[in-house]
Amino acid sequence: MSDKFVEAITPREENFSRWYTDVVIKAQLADYAPIRGCIVVRPPGFAIWEAIQSGLDARFKETGVQNAYFPLLIPESIFTREAEHIEGFAPEVPWVTHAGEEELQERLAIRPSSETIIGTMFSRWIQSYRDLPMLVNQWCSVLRWEKATHPFLRTTEFLWQEGHTCHETEAEARERTIQMLRIYREFMEEVLAIPVLAGIKSDREKFAGAVETYTVEAMMQDGRALQAGTSHYLGDGFARVLDIKFLGRESELEYVHQTSWGVSHRLIGALIMVHGDDRGLVLPPRVAPNQAVIVPIYRDDTRDRVLGAANDLRESLREEGLRIHLDDREEHTPGWKFNEWEMRGVPIRIELGPRDLDSDQVMLVRRDTGAKEPVSRSKLSARLEELLEEIQAGLFQRALDYRADNTYTAESVEDIRTIMERNRGFVEAGWCGDDACEASIKEETGTTIRCIPFEDLGEPGVCPACGKPGKHRVVFARAY
Repeated sequence: MSDKFVEAITPREENFSRWYTDVVIKAQLADYAPIRGCIVVRPPGFAIWEAIQSGLDARFKETGVQNAYFPLLIPESIFTREAEHIEGFAPEVPWVTHAGEEELQERLAIRPSSETIIGTMFSRWIQSYRDLPMLVNQWCSVLRWEKATHPFLRTTEFLWQEGHTCHETEAEARERTIQMLRIYREFMEEVLAIPVLAGIKSDREKFAGAVETYTVEAMMQDGRALQAGTSHYLGDGFARVLDIKFLGRESELEYVHQTSWGVSHRLIGALIMVHGDDRGLVLPPRVAPNQAVIVPIYRDDTRDRVLGAANDLRESLREEGLRIHLDDREEHTPGWKFNEWEMRGVPIRIELGPRDLDSDQVMLVRRDTGAKEPVSRSKLSARLEELLEEIQAGLFQRALDYRADNTYTAESVEDIRTIMERNRGFVEAGWCGDDACEASIKEETGTTIRCIPFEDLGEPGVCPACGKPGKHRVVFARAY
């Protein structure tokens, strides 16, 4: 087997960032666009995004959420109505100032997020408590003029979903906030096989304009954290600014309580960095566009026989509900195809040659472990389903073990700094709750509080910055 295809990938230990970019480009997930900070999501990458989109969309709709679409352009007079919100986004907002040669009377923001424009429409649609709850989501793209970009992780334009809901009471809104975070966590762990920590952000790290921000944080193979999704309780702040009122049950005008929540295509980046290896992408079966690829192996005199059997096999497996691809390209050798499909992360390779036909079997090769297994064709469908579940569970457990092996405890700023220099990873430590201490730890170690986990991490201990008793046990890390 030739390794030339794989030689183009930089080993992770040599340069993790370059390895990541190599996988994105070589696996044809995306390419750089001729626009600053933008990428073109290629069909293999977009197929993963479609799987994420469809999986989450179904879960959203089970809770009563409906999809809508709102304008890309937001008038400055609307966008600037929520002061904290605009202050948080101001450095990243692109503005449209001209239409052709004509200067616009009012600048239009290209949405970095849609709270203000969606809230403006809510103020028209909501009149009475009978109109509540209002549960809306949109799948779209947003623009944020980032200083530094990296494919999928941080780009000028990126794909995402943003949910926005309005509720009669604070309790209902808070319940929805946690409900959506729970959906994110379950999807990431059950479908993407990515273990995440769920918790609340510190005030310093919360979303601009939110009362509280909840997050799910994942650990990448370089020890950095990735904020994989967020859910925000917005209170009635946006409602007061945007005049989103309703006639309550006591015939008095009240302001709605709101939430917003979202994930982006950085989840594709998370898949790469959590599961990938030095041969390329490794995809969990539940999100893989192709769960298995059939690679026929033949000579000229056995070509028709093998290809015919391969086509029959593909159709029979598809009828069983499996996502199967047949690589019948004749310009590449089987060895080249093996390397390419390993690079693209397909969970299982099915090898089929003349000897296999004579033995009425196929050879299965797992992407995650490389293990080979001959299987009779009569038992193939059942064995594939078993293997796919084994791979799914194995990838999650491997990532969970990696996180456990790279989670440390600290009692001082020096402890955190040493961990970051030697190992990186998650650092559990106490925190007194003071914003100044959080800022000083960030300044001295490059870490931020990723979240105050829901999970009980034990006694709060002492704050690394001031030495006072901790109010919370938190997780520090360097992050993307």
